[in-house]
Amino acid sequence: MPGLLSSPVCLTVIWFLSLSLHPSCAQIWTDEVSGVQYGHLESNVTLACGKSQIRTPVVWHLNHSSALPWHKVTSNGTLVLLQVDHSAQGIYSCYDARGLLLHSVKLRLGHSPGLLSVSCQVPNHTHVRCSWVDSVRTFLPAQYNASFKGNSLEWRPCVVDVARKHCDVDHPAFWQTSHTLRVTETNALGSLITFHIVKLHKLLKPDPPESVSVKELEGYPKRLVVSWKFPSSWPQDDAFPLVFHIRYRPQGSMHWAEFYSEESPVVVLDALAGHLHQVQIQARDEVDAESQWSEWSPLLLMRPWEAYTTTTEPTEEPEGTFPEKPETSTAKTHNPVIEGEGNLGLVILLVLFSVVLLITVPSLIYVVWVRQRRSDHVTKQELTSMVKMKSMPI
Repeated sequence: MPGLLSSPVCLTVIWFLSLSLHPSCAQIWTDEVSGVQYGHLESNVTLACGKSQIRTPVVWHLNHSSALPWHKVTSNGTLVLLQVDHSAQGIYSCYDARGLLLHSVKLRLGHSPGLLSVSCQVPNHTHVRCSWVDSVRTFLPAQYNASFKGNSLEWRPCVVDVARKHCDVDHPAFWQTSHTLRVTETNALGSLITFHIVKLHKLLKPDPPESVSVKELEGYPKRLVVSWKFPSSWPQDDAFPLVFHIRYRPQGSMHWAEFYSEESPVVVLDALAGHLHQVQIQARDEVDAESQWSEWSPLLLMRPWEAYTTTTEPTEEPEGTFPEKPETSTAKTHNPVIEGEGNLGLVILLVLFSVVLLITVPSLIYVVWVRQRRSDHVTKQELTSMVKMKSMPI
C-alpha cells in the first residue's frame, strides 16, 4: 500500500487534486466585491445572491461574520434587511452549502436629497457668490449643478465648487430687478432642485475698507488722522463710488462719535486729549440706497499727540478704564507755591478794584445830582426876582 501511494501515477493524481481544490478555498476567503448597493435608512433593503435565481439554500455573512442585523432570507436566497440603520452597512457575502462564495456586495445607507438652504453674497457690481447648506444629512456623496438667470434672460452656468458648496457668477445683469438661482443636488438615491430668488441691489454689500490706519497729528492734542483704502474686491472706477462711515470713541466709553466721508484721509477734530481711542470704518455703495453697509473694519487703538511723550506708539490699557487727563501746556513752572501766591494776589487786587469802583461810581453820581439840584434852585430864584421887578410901578 505504501508503494502504491508513492507511485508516480498516484502522486500525479494527488498533485492535480491539490491544484483543483486551491482556487475554491481562495474564492471562499476573497474580499473582492462585485459592486456597491445603496439603500434608504430606516427602511427595508433587499440584497440578491447574484444575478441568477438560486434555488439552493445559501448562507449570508456580514464582514465575514455570521452575525447579521434583523433580517430574513427568502426561498431563492435573497436577504431582506428590516428597518436598517448605520450598523447594517458593510460587505455582504452569500455562500452555498459547501461554503463556496457565490456573491458579495457592499451596502451603503443614507437619504435622498432634501431642499437646500441657500444664501447669496454680492461684494460688488460684477460678482455674485451663492452658497448652500443641506437641510437633510444624506450621508452619501452628492453632485451639484447650478444655473443663474435674470427675469427676462436665459439660464447661464453658475460655476460650482462642490467641496465648499458654493457657485460663482461673473458680470450678472445688475439692471434686472430680480434673479433666480437653480441648484440641483443628486446622489445615488435621487435628486432634487432648489430655486432661490436673488435681489442683487438689496444684497450688494462691499467688503470692509482695507489698510485702515490711525495716527496722531503732532502739535494737536485733540486730533487724529484716519486713512484707509478701497476694498480690493471693489472696482476702482468712478462709476462705482463708495461712502465711508467713520466712528470713534475714548476706550471704555459707551457712546460713539461718527461722521461720513467720500475721501481718505480725514481728521478727527474733537478727540479727548490724553485718552486712548477706538476707531472703525465701514463702507457702502454711494449711489444705491438699497445696498447694505459692509462689516466694520478691525478695531484700532490710538492716543492723540501729547507734548511730553517721547513715542507715538499707542499703549494698551485695561478695557473700560479712563487714564488720568494729562496737562497739555508746553510751559511748566518749577515752583507751584509761588505760582499759587501770584494768582491769589491778582485775585485780591481785582476784588479791591471792584470795591473802589462800587464806591466811586455812586459817589460821582450823587455829586452830579446835588450840583444839578442847586443849579435848578438858583435859576428858579432868579426867575422869581425878575417877575417881581416887572410887576413894580416905575
